[in-house]
Amino acid sequence: MGERGAVAEGLRAYRLIAGMWIRSSMTYRTSFVVTVLGNLTVTGLDFVGILLMFSQVDSLGGWSLPEVAFLYGLSVTAFGIADLLLGSMDVLGARMRDGSFDTLLVRPAPVLAQVGADRFALRRLGRITQGAVVLCWALLSVDIDWSAAKVLLVPVMVISGAAIFSAVFVAGAAFQIFAQDAAEVQNAFTYGGTTLLQYPPSVFGKDLVRGVTFMVPLAFVNWVPAAYVLGRPYPIGLPSWAAFASPLVAVACCALAGAAWRTGLRSYRSTGS
Repeated sequence: MGERGAVAEGLRAYRLIAGMWIRSSMTYRTSFVVTVLGNLTVTGLDFVGILLMFSQVDSLGGWSLPEVAFLYGLSVTAFGIADLLLGSMDVLGARMRDGSFDTLLVRPAPVLAQVGADRFALRRLGRITQGAVVLCWALLSVDIDWSAAKVLLVPVMVISGAAIFSAVFVAGAAFQIFAQDAAEVQNAFTYGGTTLLQYPPSVFGKDLVRGVTFMVPLAFVNWVPAAYVLGRPYPIGLPSWAAFASPLVAVACCALAGAAWRTGLRSYRSTGS
């Protein structure tokens, strides 16, 4: 089977498995609505914390509340999409411990599609909705000298950011294969990464900003392109075209994550249970 055929087969398997879990969750619709609202409320507490912070200060690292809300909305919406699509990857370690991962290996479907769609949870739409609401409010409130390029960058940031976070989920799952679990390490880069990006880069040390820009390039989810949109200098020197590099960074991250996943699968040794 060629590469395109493998991708098509993976997408088909993902759709079928995710559809099964969606039908299961919609069996009890009242429970589904309650869990979505609960997820929306819990994730919204992060922004409540930011609002409480701004009740005591006028700016954070020189950034106003609408500007920080812009970063927050971009980060949470992009992460929410990746979490909806691949949020189950962090349980891979538990599957390896109980031996159920071996079952996935013998099924006639790509393993990545099976792991990614496992326990697909529509309740995670609450995070996406909450992030999108904050992002819309920020776009209406922030003072931006809009241009065609800046308007285009907003949806590009959301889509590219979701792809970058998805790559981190997959790379983290590959690391779990090598480390025989270590889900906490993966969560540090996924959930920890989106929390980091909710705040302006100017409040962090330059070494951390360099690491998030060049080593694990989460900064291209929102920090780098958002600095261009808001007309703010980035804490470390970058060429002007870097603001438009998020799609290229996303493609590179997905390619590297795919390679890491394939390497992890080849090196996997069954627990024997």
